[in-house]
Amino acid sequence: MLFQLSRRDCTWAFVLTLLGLILGLLVQWQLVLHGFQGTLDLQIAAVEKEEAARRLAALPTCSLEQALARHEEGRTLFIDAREPEEYRELHIQRALNLPASQVSARLVAAVLQGVSLAQPIIVYCGSVDCHASLRVAEFLKKQGYSQVAVYVGGFRAWDEAGYPVDIVR
Repeated sequence: MLFQLSRRDCTWAFVLTLLGLILGLLVQWQLVLHGFQGTLDLQIAAVEKEEAARRLAALPTCSLEQALARHEEGRTLFIDAREPEEYRELHIQRALNLPASQVSARLVAAVLQGVSLAQPIIVYCGSVDCHASLRVAEFLKKQGYSQVAVYVGGFRAWDEAGYPVDIVR
């Protein structure tokens, strides 16, 4: 015999569904309101920016000038967290590519083969608004690299300053 719902069961299912919808709207009213106003994308971007700032506070950072000084010393390894296509086009001279979208223990082992866990590393991405460098730096810290910093200005600021860049040939 097939499962049959009584009128009473259907009524309760409707009532519970309606209650769930109302409760969901009440709890998430701010998001619903932003959606109706067309500002949901701005709200999400603001929340993402706050979250990135919170996570970035747990890592050492460096400015454009500090990154250049470390680059000129030649003892710091630079990691480009952008996608391979962007890296091949132009990157900080001598930087290695470790894309945030592909970061894994296997890729880190392959790219950083023979690199000491105590090696000073600076991770960068495209711009100040990019969070790929944050993701890669956090991953490297979890893998045991102890001297990881994030260059927050990004490649755009480095390139606009006229600092040393390279392409993949």
